[in-house]
Amino acid sequence: MNFLSPAYLWLLLGVAALLAGYVVLQVRRKRFVTRFSNVELLGSIAPRRPGWRRHLTFALLLSGLAVLSVGVARPSAAVKVPRENATVMLDIDVSLSMEATDVLPSRVEAAKAAGKEFVGLLPTRINLGLVSFGGQASLLVPPTLNREPVKEAIDGMRLQQSTAIGEAIFTSLQAIQVFTRSTTAKGDKPPPARIVLLSDGTNTVGRSVNDAIGAALKAHVQVSTIAFGTQNGSVTIDGQTQRVPADDNTLQSIAEATGGSFHTAHSEQELSTVYKNIGSQIGYTTQHRDISWRFMLAGLLCLFAAGGAAMLWAGRLI
Repeated sequence: MNFLSPAYLWLLLGVAALLAGYVVLQVRRKRFVTRFSNVELLGSIAPRRPGWRRHLTFALLLSGLAVLSVGVARPSAAVKVPRENATVMLDIDVSLSMEATDVLPSRVEAAKAAGKEFVGLLPTRINLGLVSFGGQASLLVPPTLNREPVKEAIDGMRLQQSTAIGEAIFTSLQAIQVFTRSTTAKGDKPPPARIVLLSDGTNTVGRSVNDAIGAALKAHVQVSTIAFGTQNGSVTIDGQTQRVPADDNTLQSIAEATGGSFHTAHSEQELSTVYKNIGSQIGYTTQHRDISWRFMLAGLLCLFAAGGAAMLWAGRLI
């Protein structure tokens, strides 16, 4: 919890001074009673005190003043709020290795199903685009608020030879740049952008991953990556069976270098969970909201309780 006007916390010293004064008065009162020789006579001439109840009344009063002092300092708390605007590019690998069935019914079919689920998870105010990549990267849907074209494009993706991870990042960065230029007013700060890239393999064609990382850093775009598949995956190409283990190292290096998050998924259920986590990260941001009204309300309730207790047990407020 932060304070927007922390200087007012000095008021708590006044509360502490009241507490110290009260303690001193109680000590002096006990000493006075001890000095009085005839305790029975003192009990008959001194008014009855409400005992522990007077301490409770003062405690309520002191608590109210303390809470109000904190409230005046305008405390604020971090809360999650939906983003007003953002751009997300979803990059899905369609290389032949995605035909492996170590993830049922196959890597590509599971990726399609989870991808469409991710589309539905994002807040409606976030623009979403789609890139597929195999031997080359293709912009299937430029950033848009309309989710239906993205879902239809995911259904229509077809497998290709090779894996162009670097080209997928470059294609996404270009789509973000074009969209931002056309939608951001002159002088306004462009909305945040993020690339979410799912793949199971190593970059085999096109521009290098290192070049793509450099371009993403220059554009201030984070790339979150998902390594999809197990180490036991295999596909049959031209009658020959080839092992296609998921390459975690390449994808992890991309995420770490660009400030994104790295995830692994070995099943469609795990992939859905990963997409939910990423969607929560992208769709919401943390802001500090003024919550001083809560302290003001609590302080007033304590003061009302102190006043009520004083009138009930002592018959007066002061």
